[in-house]
Amino acid sequence: MNKLDNQVIIDRLQSVFNDRVRFLGEPHGLLAIETESADILELLAFVKNDEMLRLNYLTDITAVHYPNQNKQYAIVYHLHNLFQNIRIRIKVFVGGEQPTVPSATSLWSGANWMERETYDFFGIHFEGHPDLRRILNMDDLGVFPMRKEYPLEDPNRIDKKDFYFGR
Repeated sequence: MNKLDNQVIIDRLQSVFNDRVRFLGEPHGLLAIETESADILELLAFVKNDEMLRLNYLTDITAVHYPNQNKQYAIVYHLHNLFQNIRIRIKVFVGGEQPTVPSATSLWSGANWMERETYDFFGIHFEGHPDLRRILNMDDLGVFPMRKEYPLEDPNRIDKKDFYFGR
């Protein structure tokens, strides 16, 4: 078995997916790539089942809100090859009033909870998810608290007023 590293992964993915997979960087040695929402399930299935890559452990699914970008939400998948201890990050950028990506529950049962958590906090809809509903917040909560749409502090708090600090 050849030693797996980031360049081997990039070469393998580009030989199969061509320009449908884009290299984003290697912050702290962690390979980050990007693909489109339409290609994410095919890419995830490939990296999971490919004999060379064997990135078959789904560590996490989460999201990031970039309110100043056209595609405001990045859905982030962290995958791990347990045999050679290498990890990658796959990002899918989506936008719109109801950001949507396909559900990865057909590939990993553990994606169920991760997708529900990401929906609960960011409002990302995972198309095909068997039970997409809130998991940690109250069902009647009308907002998605991890979106950067809300002030960081309550403007009505009086303990933060300048006169308490001699200003």
